[in-house]
Amino acid sequence: MSRFITSIRQFVEAHALTGPGIVAVSGGPDSVALLHGLHAGYSDGLVIAHFNHRLRGSESDQDEAFVRDLGARFNIPVQVASADVQAMGGNIEATGRRLRYDWFVDVASQHSARWIATGHTADDQAETLLHRMIRGTGIHGLGGIAANRPFRAGIALVRPLLAVCRADVIEYLTQENIDYQTDSSNQDSAFTRNRIRQELLPLLKTFNPRIVESLGRLAHQAQELAEDRVHHIESLLARCERPRVGPTLVLDAEELTLRTSSEIRELFRRLWQREGWPQLGMTATHWGRLVDIAAGTVPAADFPGGLTVRRIGKVVQIGHRA
Repeated sequence: MSRFITSIRQFVEAHALTGPGIVAVSGGPDSVALLHGLHAGYSDGLVIAHFNHRLRGSESDQDEAFVRDLGARFNIPVQVASADVQAMGGNIEATGRRLRYDWFVDVASQHSARWIATGHTADDQAETLLHRMIRGTGIHGLGGIAANRPFRAGIALVRPLLAVCRADVIEYLTQENIDYQTDSSNQDSAFTRNRIRQELLPLLKTFNPRIVESLGRLAHQAQELAEDRVHHIESLLARCERPRVGPTLVLDAEELTLRTSSEIRELFRRLWQREGWPQLGMTATHWGRLVDIAAGTVPAADFPGGLTVRRIGKVVQIGHRA
């Protein structure tokens, strides 16, 4: 058995994955390798989910056809959805991710699946940390991508390849003579993540050839620290939260003023995560503005995802803009 397959089986055992699972397959090397690995070592049922963003014309359609063929060859059900992401405006990456993951949850619910697997690798982890640092992340952002985290409706997001370098993925595919699709948009320098992958990471490797592993350790340590704070923040949120007014969340502003800025930022991050609100566009400035609103120095502000937060008297209200 190859080292690659063994690593996936160890992940499945370590995280006690059971029951039907959804495998997000784009057709690229990482997700194709993930599907092959799970197919070789998981017997409780898999469903392939492919989202066509319709961003690359015929190339996107070729990816879809390729994934459908994978499912047929493995005798694994394939579900496909599509949307013209570019026509929706806004940040293409953020919009695509939101639509994709919302649909993944729908697919998981349809099949009574308890987890959704994506093909994120150790290189993706490194790129994510660098991307967040460039944007001005706080300590929380250094946690990067979690290997296994609760997502929505009792469904977990799992990343079985997070400890595997992209070079090892390509080596496995090459050794096994496994075909995969190539996304031409990965070469587009207009996307910050592509520049990180093509320019910044290679430069950093001249200082530290093991920079991907170093950033992975940093993420793991940040996650451990974050876990130590989870119970405290959950308790704080329980004391601060008041009954909703329709869809609007309500917090006790006086209770918030008794807390440190760090606690308030973490409380709001927990709310964003719990409610499934977009965090991709949230910068250190946004989280700081929430602290200011809680303190009463700023009356109100708008946030990514159509959210608005305001302090009115003794409460802070959070909801979507009309």
